[in-house]
Amino acid sequence: MDILVIDAQGGGIGRQIITALKKNFTGQTVTAVGTNSAATSAMLKAGADYGATGENAVAVCSRKADIIIGPIGIVIADSLLGEITPGMAAAVGQSRAKRILIPVNHCDNYIVGVPDLTLAKLIDGVVAKIKSLERGGMDGCV
Repeated sequence: MDILVIDAQGGGIGRQIITALKKNFTGQTVTAVGTNSAATSAMLKAGADYGATGENAVAVCSRKADIIIGPIGIVIADSLLGEITPGMAAAVGQSRAKRILIPVNHCDNYIVGVPDLTLAKLIDGVVAKIKSLERGGMDGCV
């Protein structure tokens, strides 16, 4: 399973996701793509196997990934303080990968109906979903 983690700004969410993935899924390849070098660096320090930066890296890695994980803003053009380009959002949205999106309410995007959980609880949910996918829980569209 090729897992791609995408993050922006300082890479704090991506760093925490990668730490949890490496703890729970030893042997899985985790690629980190940041919208900037600070985000990429933070995720590499957390243990990502590979790292890259920028729009083209998002496009290429999204085509190869089985699972894409990141804040929900990675599928919204101009989100995360403008760091997500329309090309990035399209690449993630058009990928054949399963997307696990973290519902963070900031940067003018609000997810109504989702409980306001801590980031640690949200990352626990990411781990649980990947375990479900590993067991064959490849549920389709609703």
